[in-house]
Amino acid sequence: MLAAVAVVVVIGGAGTVVKTVRTSTVPQPAANATDKPTDMAKPPTDVIPPSIEKVWPQAVRKIPAKLPDGRDYYPELLLDDRTLLVVTGITGGKRRFLWSYDLHSGKPTRIAEIPPTKGSVSFADDIAAGGGNIVWWAFKEAGKNRVAQIWTVPVRGGTPRPVSDVPMGNATKHPGQITDLTVVGKNVIFAYEKGGVYRVPLSGGRLQPVKGAERQRILRWPWVGTHRVKNGFLELFNAETGERRDAVVAADEEVRCGVIRCTGMKVRYEKATCTVKPCADKVKEKRVVLRSFVRNRDGSGERPLPYTDLYGPTDLALERFFKQILHGPRGESVMALYDVETGRTADLGLRPDAKGFISVPQSRLDALMTYPIGDKMYVLDLSKIE
Repeated sequence: MLAAVAVVVVIGGAGTVVKTVRTSTVPQPAANATDKPTDMAKPPTDVIPPSIEKVWPQAVRKIPAKLPDGRDYYPELLLDDRTLLVVTGITGGKRRFLWSYDLHSGKPTRIAEIPPTKGSVSFADDIAAGGGNIVWWAFKEAGKNRVAQIWTVPVRGGTPRPVSDVPMGNATKHPGQITDLTVVGKNVIFAYEKGGVYRVPLSGGRLQPVKGAERQRILRWPWVGTHRVKNGFLELFNAETGERRDAVVAADEEVRCGVIRCTGMKVRYEKATCTVKPCADKVKEKRVVLRSFVRNRDGSGERPLPYTDLYGPTDLALERFFKQILHGPRGESVMALYDVETGRTADLGLRPDAKGFISVPQSRLDALMTYPIGDKMYVLDLSKIE
């Protein structure tokens, strides 16, 4: 039941593109059904839903895919319900700029140039905003022992200034980066990729570890927890109140949780012999997905999820919206968005190109989802869907 997909990262594009495959996205058996893998050799045809403009018109804005001066841009986040933060110069450009884009008037306003750092392998990563400020981080030249630097600039514009240097350790032995950058009041809060949450004043100063979160990552501030490949954020800790929330998970499940809801798969590992080089004649484990589901952290309210040939049921924006690929009556692949709360599905309008690759909308776990079609950029604010 697991589909093999070719994933290609697109810098400054729609996020990723995947090679479309013939895999059904019909719902899995209910939680109390017999857990037997389904034969997917001849997937059934899916019902193609109406377009997202018809299903959730209040959430959709279509704007030009280029700025008025012809520049390509990359959507980053929503500053408010009418203002999009975008970056130019991502592909091929040596100078990169932050812009605010008014979704009502279509007017872009340049905020600042992102200062290039000598020897840096990045210009701006993990951009975040809050309290009228934009923050990002970039590596600065520091030889074998890398140092990252957090920067900030007011949303209204100005000259970017460094907030603090962040030691990253030995880059050859312990490669990693900053993650989960967040602006909370007058502080910047972030985590290390390997774990550990810290705060530093926007005005500058020393890094201070967040008590109780020394080995954690940020899910959605103030909720922190442990992020693992197969099981993510099963135990949560509120770094402001001390409240704890543990998820109900069985031993044969792989689950990723949000603050309220979890998605996952029931799996079975079987012994399998690898028949291709370089692992010929070696016994490997084969992972079989029995069913996919969504449920509350306490184990209640479990419902089946449709299978997807993308990343498995972990990419849940707002703990609610789930991207999937459907297959039409002529065998065409269709990128769709599924709402786990209402069961409604919308066609995002994305189709494979001449080489069989289909774009995956750029999104995180928040409300913003963006993707270009032709000369238009679709900007979805999922928070507007009731």
